[in-house]
Amino acid sequence: MAIKHRFTEDSYRKEPWFRALVQAFLTCKTEEEMGDLLRDIGTLGELQDWCERLDVARLLVTGKSYRQVASEIGVSTTTVTRVARAIENGTGGYRKLLHAHRHHRMMHAAKTSSAPSPNETPARKQASEPSAEAPKPVSVLQKYLGRK
Repeated sequence: MAIKHRFTEDSYRKEPWFRALVQAFLTCKTEEEMGDLLRDIGTLGELQDWCERLDVARLLVTGKSYRQVASEIGVSTTTVTRVARAIENGTGGYRKLLHAHRHHRMMHAAKTSSAPSPNETPARKQASEPSAEAPKPVSVLQKYLGRK
């Protein structure tokens, strides 16, 4: 009888199976290759779950409430909470992908306030904001998961 492999938080990155999966994703050079690999590896239900979670993360970093996100995407607040926890305390994957700050809701609220800080001149504010003209790099996985 084969032994069932179990991932743990402390060791999953060292597991040869996990490393092989990561390497498989890295071999994809086009959106089509990534889509084919994802479809072969995951069921349609799993792909939908991953897409929903990414959408949840996108909405959370804009400052929407858990209930707003759950209602808009059609997921449970438990799912929203799980994604929020991963944004806040996870490995940083969502934050890096979405360029989100650790305290995403508070940071969004601070950015959208109309009053500049006392030490912020208009020139300083403009220099600290990313240019709207500069396109952000998008990975093949981002493109694929961004489709609905």
